[in-house]
Amino acid sequence: MKLSDYVIEFLVQRGVRHVFLISGGAVAHLVDSAARNPKITYVCPEHEQNAGAAADAYSRITENLGAVLTTSGPGATNLVTSVCNSYFDSIPVIFITGQVATFRIRPNERLRQKGFQETDVISIFKSITKYATQLRKAEDIKCVLQEAVYAATSGRMGPVLVDIPDDIQRAEIDPDKLREFVPPSAHANSDFSAVKDIFAAIRSAKRPVLILGAGVRLSGTILEALKFAEYFRIPLLLTWGATDIAEYSHELNMGGLGVCGPRGGNFAAQTSDLVVALGTRLSQMITGGKQNLFAPNAKKIMADIDPEELNKFGPNDVVLDLKIQCDLREFFAECERLYTPGEKDRFMEWRQQINEWRRIYPTCPQSNYEKKEGVDAYVFVKELSKAANEGDMIFTDAGGNLSQTMQAFEVKKRQRLISAWNHSPMGYSLPACIGAAFALSKDSSNNILCIIGDGGLMLCLEELSVIVKHKLPIKIFIFNNHGHGIQKQTLDTWLNSHYVAVDEASGLAFADFDKIGPAFGLPTVIIRNHEELKAKLDQVLDMRGPVLCNVKIAVDQRIVPMLKFGAGLEDLDPKLPREDIESIMAIVKG
Repeated sequence: MKLSDYVIEFLVQRGVRHVFLISGGAVAHLVDSAARNPKITYVCPEHEQNAGAAADAYSRITENLGAVLTTSGPGATNLVTSVCNSYFDSIPVIFITGQVATFRIRPNERLRQKGFQETDVISIFKSITKYATQLRKAEDIKCVLQEAVYAATSGRMGPVLVDIPDDIQRAEIDPDKLREFVPPSAHANSDFSAVKDIFAAIRSAKRPVLILGAGVRLSGTILEALKFAEYFRIPLLLTWGATDIAEYSHELNMGGLGVCGPRGGNFAAQTSDLVVALGTRLSQMITGGKQNLFAPNAKKIMADIDPEELNKFGPNDVVLDLKIQCDLREFFAECERLYTPGEKDRFMEWRQQINEWRRIYPTCPQSNYEKKEGVDAYVFVKELSKAANEGDMIFTDAGGNLSQTMQAFEVKKRQRLISAWNHSPMGYSLPACIGAAFALSKDSSNNILCIIGDGGLMLCLEELSVIVKHKLPIKIFIFNNHGHGIQKQTLDTWLNSHYVAVDEASGLAFADFDKIGPAFGLPTVIIRNHEELKAKLDQVLDMRGPVLCNVKIAVDQRIVPMLKFGAGLEDLDPKLPREDIESIMAIVKG
């Protein structure tokens, strides 16, 4: 059996039904094998970074392995950004790169390059993968692939990379004589006696909050996490990566929190006396830049599968009163043993207080609808969330459109709301939608909604051709404000609005998006103002197949609220009335 055929069949046996690839000389045999295997379909994005983003989203939707094939040299190095996306968000993707033949590989590190397009990809990718290796013996292929998949899917998941030289791809092997990988023995290292302490802490608290992160979905414990919240009737705050694990209307869902979080959620966290954080690493986007100011009077409990995340906090960061290193499946299994009937609802008044803050300080107040020139981003997101159907998939990109979507979108049942949360590059959401489209069954009636800025679209514009070629059901909404809005806001804050390289007047250039759609063969709709917003949104969502929608976002659009780096509770929003701040501080002081 040809080794390249074995590699593709291995992916098939792992349940992978699509592989995203860009051909090249050093990967030709693997590409040919993918084309010849009737149980897998290959998809050709236009750029390797976008192939990686598509596979990343494919994995998120299928909750299985994503797969990428690229050639050596520039084909491999173009993957770096997407590998980072998967690494920081714990997404299992296998990246398989072709390499020059073994006799053309440089003999030592002092020689820069021997073979044409030879690059030491293992050194490049080692710090952003869970496993990266170059295959040097054909008889090791089974062991290497098994170890790679084990690394990608066990513990805290993540991407892996296998580099296969051209001559080894062509080698003949006997699958029955290949050596196998032996996984390390499982050993329990979690102490769940502390779960009783968590139960006791919740029962004695007056203003607790439960913060759930993306680790809840990754561990497959969404139902268990919601049961935990419902058992105690504890207010629920969701990080961006966990926004879609509970619908917006869930009675315990108090929304998001963080640097760009809504005021209600931030007030709840900051005035709490207990924070229970499950499956979230409590990043600075959640706690604020000066982490010692986060929930200053609260006892803090954190459970996470990665011990490094639990132990990363320094003397000026979050102080954890209790930390549990565990798989959340085991954590909730222990909770199940401790649940008893008739648990008292202790936090009704506390939830009412949080909901009152949410009512008083909405993310999209009615005054936003009064904008006369251009479209207010919050109004657009609010109306899009009303119009979207249950089960639709929403991908948002980076910067302003990401923040505004996460602040204003109200998730319905079975919807997915996805971005590359932690690396957050411009240009992720469009190729990610391609991966999601192939992850869906062919008879799916769900729309895939792509929200992307004009700057982000310029970085992946070529992928429109892939969407058109395959007639993918992707509705692309361009947040077109003729610039990089979040950077303009940063320069407003720190450099007295001295704009450099952030809009057309200061160096950027953009395509005419009204003409771009027709050039690719895409139906194009333009939304210029609020008066035509609802009707045109309905028009776009009712159209079959892909659509490009150019939304003329107001050029002065800003993210509101947005916490300035280093600010504390009293600075959550400088526009808030002083008496409101004082009343919130009074709750903190008890």
